[in-house]
Amino acid sequence: MEYVPQNSQTSQTSLQRRKWSTKEHIVLISAWLNTSKDAIVSTDQKAGAFWKRIVDYVNASPLLSGAVPREWSQCKQRWGRINEQVCKFVGCYEAAVREQASGQNENDVMKAAHDIFLNDLGIKFTLEHCWRELRFDQKWKSLAVPKEGPKEKRKEAAEVVAEEEGADVRPPGVKACKAAKRKRQGYDEIHSMLAVKKEIQQQKLLERLLAKDPTHLSANEITLMDKLISEMI
Repeated sequence: MEYVPQNSQTSQTSLQRRKWSTKEHIVLISAWLNTSKDAIVSTDQKAGAFWKRIVDYVNASPLLSGAVPREWSQCKQRWGRINEQVCKFVGCYEAAVREQASGQNENDVMKAAHDIFLNDLGIKFTLEHCWRELRFDQKWKSLAVPKEGPKEKRKEAAEVVAEEEGADVRPPGVKACKAAKRKRQGYDEIHSMLAVKKEIQQQKLLERLLAKDPTHLSANEITLMDKLISEMI
């Protein structure tokens, strides 16, 4: 049985006219992607139940806290517009990539794609934020890849040279050698201090053992005392 929203006759006109914010678009796209890729529900369920899951996801999103809830028909209609325009822009973007001149970068390609969209459809493409959310998904992924601009190429070339010359590492400078030497000296001093501290502790332990009556010493204490005496000698 298909989902039928309650109070669907109430304020339908005013709800349809309420503009969608960028944040609402992002949440709607996330809801559609998550629901359509759910192996259990997917699109095998009836359309009403499918869009009920989406509208529940949208209205429950903490990103839209305080916003007026949407109805499933609104989400379905808005998604249809997003999908249609993004698909058309993908074609414009690929055309712009193919026409990309030497020295142009990603910003130049995007501007050309917007110009192509405007010339072909007679309207501006205002859903670039939606395209950026969907551009790497399989359905909207562009096969064309823009060329890198001069700065990016120089940077990449410099990184390649650095990797190739990685084996020819420069020897440490004078300051680095002095710093390493001071670090080693610090370790040596700490080691010496710990050794002195351990020796003092052993001396105190031996003194306590020697102060006891030999007849009252346990076998372990006698063994420990002999060990301490031998180490100190």
